[in-house]
Amino acid sequence: MSIQILQYEFLGPIKLDEWGPPMEKVVYLILSRTKDSFNIIYVGDCEKTDEKNFFITNANFKCWVQKAGSENSLYLAILPMFNSPSSARIGIINKILQRYKPSCNENNVAEKKPDYVVRPKIEEPEPEEPEQKVSCPCCGSQMNIDKVLENTTVLKCTGCGLSDTRVNS
Repeated sequence: MSIQILQYEFLGPIKLDEWGPPMEKVVYLILSRTKDSFNIIYVGDCEKTDEKNFFITNANFKCWVQKAGSENSLYLAILPMFNSPSSARIGIINKILQRYKPSCNENNVAEKKPDYVVRPKIEEPEPEEPEQKVSCPCCGSQMNIDKVLENTTVLKCTGCGLSDTRVNS
């Protein structure tokens, strides 16, 4: 039996008290069962364990029981990731945290970081010559210097946004 969370195929769910070691390099879900549906109440990962009481000794175990109503309503699903680094497991955990917001992970919800970096604007040197007033050929508004390059100056219209290039003399 398996359960699909996002695009990942988790093994289970099985009753938490039916689980037995060992467990190595997995992302696991703690689920509560209500009739025919399962709700994710916790997501975590495990590098390696041989301890039978791995889940019972988890700091969040009381929260799991409280959210599920009883230990009999707790279920486990695992995603084996044998050849994956810890960072891959953390990436999957963060995706699940963002999408499902498990109630017993409230302190672990990571803020989504952008995939880009905003760089500060590079100040262009001021032109040495006094600025000439140039009218836009399109709309007649004033064109301002946008960039001064080695042999050319790029002008931009304040009205319509048209760009023009002039050769420096």
